[in-house]
Amino acid sequence: MSTLQQAYIVAATRTPIGKAPRGMLSHQRPDDLLARTIRGVLAQVPSLDPAAVEDAVVGCAIPEGPQGLNVARIGALLSGLPTSVPGVTVNRFCASGLTAIAIAADRIAVGAADVILAGGVESMSQVPTMGINTSFSPEIFARDENLGIAYGMGLTAEQVAEQWHVSREDQDAFALRSHQRALAAQQAGEFADEMLPLDIVDRRPDLASGEVVEVRRRVELDEGPRPDTSMEALARLKPAFAARGSVTAGNSSQTSDGAGALLLMSERGLKTHGATPLARFVTFAVRGVPPEIMGIGPKEAIPRALKHSGLKLDQIGWIELNEAFAAQSLAVIRDLGLNQDIVNPMGGAIALGHPLGATGAIRAATVIHGIRRRKLDYGMLTMCVGTGMGAAGIFERL
Repeated sequence: MSTLQQAYIVAATRTPIGKAPRGMLSHQRPDDLLARTIRGVLAQVPSLDPAAVEDAVVGCAIPEGPQGLNVARIGALLSGLPTSVPGVTVNRFCASGLTAIAIAADRIAVGAADVILAGGVESMSQVPTMGINTSFSPEIFARDENLGIAYGMGLTAEQVAEQWHVSREDQDAFALRSHQRALAAQQAGEFADEMLPLDIVDRRPDLASGEVVEVRRRVELDEGPRPDTSMEALARLKPAFAARGSVTAGNSSQTSDGAGALLLMSERGLKTHGATPLARFVTFAVRGVPPEIMGIGPKEAIPRALKHSGLKLDQIGWIELNEAFAAQSLAVIRDLGLNQDIVNPMGGAIALGHPLGATGAIRAATVIHGIRRRKLDYGMLTMCVGTGMGAAGIFERL
C-alpha cells in the first residue's frame, strides 16, 4: 500500500463579489467569470504548463441555466486550458467550493493526480436561489419529519435564533461588526493578495445615435460593505422571513455573484513544475444536522475536522465562519466557544456577500492569504449547508 501524499496549495485567487441581482457582476456570465478566474490562478504559477493540469473540480450550488451543462468543463475550455484538461461540477450547496478543494486534495493524497485546479462559481443574478425549475419530492410534504428539507433558509435561521436564544439586538450588532471589519480590511488593502481585479465591458444603447456604446470599468473591491450601516439603520429593518421574527435582510448574507480558484499540487508536482507552496491542505469534514436548523452545521463539522487533524481549537489562528445569517453564526460561536477576535477578522458574508457554491473557494483564498500575511500556523474555513449539513476545512501555512 502506497504512502499518502500531501496536497499543497500553490495559488489562490478570487473575483470581487458583486451584489445580486443588479450589481456590478450581474451581467457577467458565470462560465466567463470562472474562465477568467482560472486564467488568473494559472498566471500565479508561470512555470506551470497548463497541459499539466489533470482535472478542474468546480463547485456550483445551482448548476442550471448559464451555469449548467457542467460549468467546470465549459469554464476550463473558455479559459484556454487545453482540451485534454477535463472538468467536473460538484454540488454541496454552500459548501460546493470547499468540497471541490477537498476532492482535489483527496485525489492528490492517493496518488491519482499531481496537479488539480479546484474552485467555485455562482451567479445569483442569473440563476435564482431556488433554481429555475425547482421540483420537490411529494414525500417531503407527506411526512412531517421531512418538512425541514423544504424550509427556506431564512426560516431555518429563525428556528436557530429561537432555539439558541439569539436576540435581534445581538444579530444586528454582529452584522454591524461584519461591515466594519470588511470596510477596515478594504481600506487597509488586506484583500489585495487574494483579489483578481476584473475589467468589465458594459454595452449600452445610445438612443440619440442609434449605436451601441461600450463603457469599460475595473472592479477590484467587493461591492457589499456599507459605510452607512449602523445599529439604528439595522433596527429599522422589518423581519424578512417571519412576521414576529428577528432575521432581517440586514443581518443575513447578501445574495451575490463571484468565483474563486485554487491550484493544488503534490510534492512531486511541486518539484516537477518548480512551484512554491502557500499552504498545505490539512483535512476536511462534513456532518449532517436536522434540515430545519441547518445553520448549526459547523458546530458538528468543526470538532470532526479537529479530530481528523489532531489539532486543538486553540491552535487555529484564523476562522472563516460563513455568515449565512447572524443568528446561526452566533449560535455556532457560542456553542463551541469560538474566539470572536479570530472569527471573520476581515468581515463575512453579511458584508462581503455569499455567492453560494463559490463561497468555499473564495473564503479559502481569504484564509490562505490571511494566515500567511499574519504569520499564523493554521486557518479554518467552515459553513452551514442547505438541507442540514456543516462542512469544515483546515489549512496550514508554509
